[in-house]
Amino acid sequence: MSTYAIGHLHDVNVGPDVVEYLRRIDETLAPFGGRFIIHGGPATVMEGSWSGDLIVIAFPDRDSAHAWYESAAYQRILPLRTGNSRGDVFFIEGVDAGHRATDVLAGIPAHQPPG
Repeated sequence: MSTYAIGHLHDVNVGPDVVEYLRRIDETLAPFGGRFIIHGGPATVMEGSWSGDLIVIAFPDRDSAHAWYESAAYQRILPLRTGNSRGDVFFIEGVDAGHRATDVLAGIPAHQPPG
């Protein structure tokens, strides 16, 4: 199942360290099948509010995502980003092409009406 590395970054200082990080990250992704799906850019907010930058990197599976993040190559450049931004980063699995919204109900205990 495809897994996505999601980063919601704030206060990114686009100085020499971040530029170096950007120059080197692609070479860390290639051995693990990672590729950018979203890499910042303006958002059209339809509900609520939004700030910061969204980054989404797709991997073939969760093991590949973890192996990339923990790789020596990525760990060498990681401080270039973390020292110049703040935010949240996490992994989440995608869904199959045939996924329906109601499929999530299978994991939720049936609601019992009062009474």
